[in-house]
Amino acid sequence: MQGRATNLGNVVSLLGAFVATAMVMGLLTAGLLIPAVGATGSAATSGVKMFDDLPGEFTATQLSQQSTIKDARGGILATPQQENRIIVNLKQVAPIMQKAQIAIEDSRFYEHGGVDPRGILRAVASNAQGGDVQGASTLTQQYVKLTLQENALRNNDEEAAQAAVRKSAARKIQEIKYAVTLEKEMTKDQILQGYLNLAYYGDLAYGVEAAAQHYFSVSASKLNIPQAALLAGLVQNPGKTDPRNYPEKAQARRDVVLDRMYALGIITAKQLKSAKAIPVKKMLKLKNPLSNCAASSEPYFCNYVMEYLKDMDNHALDVLGKTRPERIKNITGGGLTIQTTLDPQVQEQSLKDLTKRVPFGNTAMGKDSKDKTKAGYSRMVGSAGTIIEPSTGRVLAMVQNTKYPTTKAQQNAYGYTEVNWNVDEKYNGTAGFQFGSTAKMFAIVRALETGTPVNGTVPSKFASTTRGAVYTPQEIGSCAPGGPYTIHNDYAIGGKPLPLKKATADSINTAFASLTFKLGTRNVLNTMTKMHLHTGSGTNLPCYASTVLGTGDVTPMTLASSYAILANNGKYCPPNPILSITTADRKPLKIGATSCKQVIDPDVAKGATELLTGVIKDGTGSRAKLGSRPAAGKTGTTDKHVESWFVGYTAQRAAAVWVGTPYSQNGMNGIQLGGNYYRGVFGGDIAAPIWKNLIENASQGLPERQFDDPSNKIVNGDRISVPFVGGMSVAEATARLKEAGFLVQVAGQTNSGYPQGIVVYTNPSGSALRGSTVGLYVSSGFNPPPKPDPTKTPDPKPTKTKPPPGHG
Repeated sequence: MQGRATNLGNVVSLLGAFVATAMVMGLLTAGLLIPAVGATGSAATSGVKMFDDLPGEFTATQLSQQSTIKDARGGILATPQQENRIIVNLKQVAPIMQKAQIAIEDSRFYEHGGVDPRGILRAVASNAQGGDVQGASTLTQQYVKLTLQENALRNNDEEAAQAAVRKSAARKIQEIKYAVTLEKEMTKDQILQGYLNLAYYGDLAYGVEAAAQHYFSVSASKLNIPQAALLAGLVQNPGKTDPRNYPEKAQARRDVVLDRMYALGIITAKQLKSAKAIPVKKMLKLKNPLSNCAASSEPYFCNYVMEYLKDMDNHALDVLGKTRPERIKNITGGGLTIQTTLDPQVQEQSLKDLTKRVPFGNTAMGKDSKDKTKAGYSRMVGSAGTIIEPSTGRVLAMVQNTKYPTTKAQQNAYGYTEVNWNVDEKYNGTAGFQFGSTAKMFAIVRALETGTPVNGTVPSKFASTTRGAVYTPQEIGSCAPGGPYTIHNDYAIGGKPLPLKKATADSINTAFASLTFKLGTRNVLNTMTKMHLHTGSGTNLPCYASTVLGTGDVTPMTLASSYAILANNGKYCPPNPILSITTADRKPLKIGATSCKQVIDPDVAKGATELLTGVIKDGTGSRAKLGSRPAAGKTGTTDKHVESWFVGYTAQRAAAVWVGTPYSQNGMNGIQLGGNYYRGVFGGDIAAPIWKNLIENASQGLPERQFDDPSNKIVNGDRISVPFVGGMSVAEATARLKEAGFLVQVAGQTNSGYPQGIVVYTNPSGSALRGSTVGLYVSSGFNPPPKPDPTKTPDPKPTKTKPPPGHG
């Protein structure tokens, strides 16, 4: 490390002489003029005093430098920046680069004390004699000028920024004073390091490290002689000599630097000849910075991260700033290293698996008559999927079958979009998609919470694909529509209590409609809110009867994180894309803990998992089977097959996959997609096998973990006596059974001696699970006579006989 310059008294004396001389001659260095006045000895003395009285305190603000967003394995995703600058230590700059910069800018840098008297007198003489206009600014003075300009720009003070570089005697003399003061407080190496990090090297590259990477794709520590000479020559006029836009001018300037280096004995004649022989165009290996998410290899995830960091509702990141502008300033100019949770290997394979079944740019659908776009967006089937770690909320992967536009031509091109289908609108996402029967999970949770056990039954109405079950506003209760509400099943079933396991595995709509309306629609909606389900616009799901059957709009990430609660035994961990944040000097920022919170009872979560495993084992989600690894989940399909889903989890991973029509409300019926024909797309057809691939990929290397078993109470419930209600009216029997703690449904008729409509018996009878559904069987009013038994021989007809003698 070079020591501070000494003999400062001599320097100040020379400065005084310079000021007096300049006043006499009416000249200042670099061709700047000040009014000529008669200079005497007293005038010179007065000039020195005036110089000494100038402010000398000089403070450099922290330089703006790019931050770096990395994936979980250290790969660079983006470098958000105000300026393309990477601050480095002087030891990280090749010695030849240091020498080249000094050679062309200030060859006596290590000999003077901030101002070079020889250079001043040489410039004064040359300018006075009408020769070439020469500057006499030392490298220290240039550093002062650049720092003043940078400080002003950082403070949004355009006037001060212009004043920092304005050609005036007053500005020049103040600059000299600052330079002299600076050399008392900083070493030469510290000044050189600051200069190399601050200087502009053209083509939006600030500082030597960013310039080296931009022009040559190497770090500053690896620069060779011609590269160093080229960069060193740029700082004088970077806007007109950068090698990308002005290669001929850049080469001429490079050769000037090489000649100077040779003249100073830094390089040999052989090295000079060799370096000049290389055309600048052949030296370049341009690498543009990943300055924004559009340039990232993962633009959708990158945008999500940026919006997550700027989200003022996320107080865990208050260390980045208490206001949005403050956070943006720190994120883009603070030199932060932001390591994310994205696993690049899982991400890459997940995208392959998803686009294999739902290809990019597919035209599986017919064009919607309402589609007025030139490209015909309505022809496209879209798909998106998010993978989350339930125990932490870490977002491991996020994929969709579109590409991010990076040119103007791609902005409206088919298959391109800036919208992230996986996340909410606040993260540059979408308002969401209807989530179909995946909504039934929330009714399951509410039912288990209120006493219906895993092995219990639920009421249902009969319905098929063609014959709907009608529910009146009175039956629906809260959130009811103005008139009747008709629901269909995917096959003919219902009309009596059904096992909850079967209703779940087969996704029987009327069973869950009846259950939900019995539980209370608003109560099920409250369960959704409790489990952090919300629309893509951030609001709670609306209070409609249809909402609890999946007509609300949600995003894959939100739905995956809600289901992850079950995998985590009732504990919610908010989705989180950040592993760590470190400062420019590699100190970790103390981020507030991502708070996981118990939102439902662990036993209820285990019971829900017990039911949802049946969906995969032998239900609508059988194509999501993971072999021996336990898994649970739920299919979802909306009316007319417009949207389809599979959401599920293992003990260590959770994922949601959506397949649907993002640009129309036409159903996915009779379509050819990914080499397969689909008569009508259900959640189990495409989304389930994609989910299987995603979870298998994300689970590599993880041990197979069993789900925790629910308690006997959750599985079998609380058995209580079923009151005998034979002979009662339906109203009386219903009231009696509800009072005892049961749900009630008229399950059928039977012949009996009771009058028509009177209850004959119940099923179950004797005892049943508290909260389960008891079926009433009522009298038809007909009691046919018993038919004779054809197998029984009739008694012989009696004959008359005489009484025995003596009896008469």
